[in-house]
Amino acid sequence: MNTNRVQPLTRLLDPQGHDVTPMPWEEAQARIDAARFYFFTTVHPSGRPHTRPVLAVWAGEALFTTSTPTARKGQNLRADPRCSVAIMADDMHIVIEGTALPVQAGATLEQVADAYRSKYDWPVTVVGGGFDAPYAAPAAGPPPYEPYQITPTAVYGWGTNDIIGPRHTCWSFS
Repeated sequence: MNTNRVQPLTRLLDPQGHDVTPMPWEEAQARIDAARFYFFTTVHPSGRPHTRPVLAVWAGEALFTTSTPTARKGQNLRADPRCSVAIMADDMHIVIEGTALPVQAGATLEQVADAYRSKYDWPVTVVGGGFDAPYAAPAAGPPPYEPYQITPTAVYGWGTNDIIGPRHTCWSFS
């Protein structure tokens, strides 16, 4: 992933002496990876947002989630890949804006399946360009589950405590 992220060389302080140095991307990435639940927003054909809670995994250099072919979010993504993901970490709120495209490469599918098994103890198997599993969230519907790679164009991080609160940061990706 090619990033044009802020990489400050020196610590920045505001007039009151608060650290306002932009956060390194790796700090946000670790919080994205560690989160348990994510709020995933796609674009409904009417143009309105369609938001659902999802499980997601960080694998390699990207965030992945799944949908079924008949689910509204899967239908939305096939029509328009633009999306956003909201994450509430312990000390930071994060919003990812970007696109979500289907994953079809065998090696990536295996990597994402491994990440789901490790993070959620979800026993997925790779079948025919997607996942099969003996169970999923009741709202997920029956398999197959289509994995999507979320490629960010921008990520926003807002600190929620006194230490990182003043260090709001936007990371841009090209």
